[in-house]
Amino acid sequence: MKTLEELLDEHTQPARFYEKLEDGAVSCWSCAHRCLIKPGRRGICGVRFNRDGEFRAPWGYVAAAQVDPIEKKPFNHVFPGSNALTFGMLGCDFHCDFCQNWVSSQALRDPTARMVHETIQPATPDGLVAAARRYDADLIVSSYNEPLITAEWAQDIFIRAQAAGLRCAMVSNGNATPEVLRELRPVLSAYKVDLKCMRDRQYRQLGGMLQHVLDTIQMAHEMGLWVEVVTLVIPGMNDSNEELWDAARFLVSVSRDIPWHVTAFHPDYKHTDAPPTSAAALKRASEIGQEAGLNYVYAGNLPGRVGSLEDTYCPACNQLLVQRRGYVIQKYNLTAQGACPNCGAKIPGVWTDHPEDVRINGWGMPRAVRT
Repeated sequence: MKTLEELLDEHTQPARFYEKLEDGAVSCWSCAHRCLIKPGRRGICGVRFNRDGEFRAPWGYVAAAQVDPIEKKPFNHVFPGSNALTFGMLGCDFHCDFCQNWVSSQALRDPTARMVHETIQPATPDGLVAAARRYDADLIVSSYNEPLITAEWAQDIFIRAQAAGLRCAMVSNGNATPEVLRELRPVLSAYKVDLKCMRDRQYRQLGGMLQHVLDTIQMAHEMGLWVEVVTLVIPGMNDSNEELWDAARFLVSVSRDIPWHVTAFHPDYKHTDAPPTSAAALKRASEIGQEAGLNYVYAGNLPGRVGSLEDTYCPACNQLLVQRRGYVIQKYNLTAQGACPNCGAKIPGVWTDHPEDVRINGWGMPRAVRT
């Protein structure tokens, strides 16, 4: 039986996001690790490798593909009520012990995650776009593992999706480079970043650096991408008032209009000692975000237990604009111009110009996609 590495290496193409160096080595810039990779070696992610001077990147398969509500990503200011065909590959450039997609992200590091052999499906960009149209999706999203390390594959899908009239988004850890963001910007509408904590020591234990993630949020916003930020609030790790204030103040310094999702942790993977996040903790984090000056703060993963913190309000007049319960839209009041119907204030986001078509109380279970 082939090893997982051997199987994945069959699903690769020559990479594009790198710089050639002497003696066949390359400097990869698909993520901020900027791995120096000599012939016969792999990057930190494990899926980008140098084969005798030819640098190769994942291409041509999915480990998961399904139709989800866009709110599950979570994006609250991107086509509410829409279907999103979400696809993912394997691997990650971080190794978070609390990862809630660890079977996909840690498959190349952790033998207990190697059950994923059977989930690998050959795929093509055209096939995924056709599936999105077949399942009435308005967006295609790269998620489940870290999309930056498979960015060439995502870019090829997004080019075809955009030509078919679909919007494209990434759900990322934010460990990006200016080069990869510039490459992806023409085909991306939205970029969600997981801001895991505000302590560099903690970030280094996860496999990254805090400043790289903060820089990515700033760069993506300045490039005109619609950016939403998620912080998984983990009791005892990143839930102190001080750290939550640091996160909120940073986001305010970039833009008061960046939606900040504070979401509930559940014990998973190797982080099983901490208790699940309470609704009270999410409300406290949300109050900190609002007091810091953010216009849009959302508490997630505990539907019906956080009151109005699932909903979108106009920051100018406090009119209810979008009412949610979990991933379901219950009311949608934005105009076709993406404005408040009461005071006319423009609401930042990526909105439909056909509000009458927004799916109200209409979401069912996620649907697996065969490509």
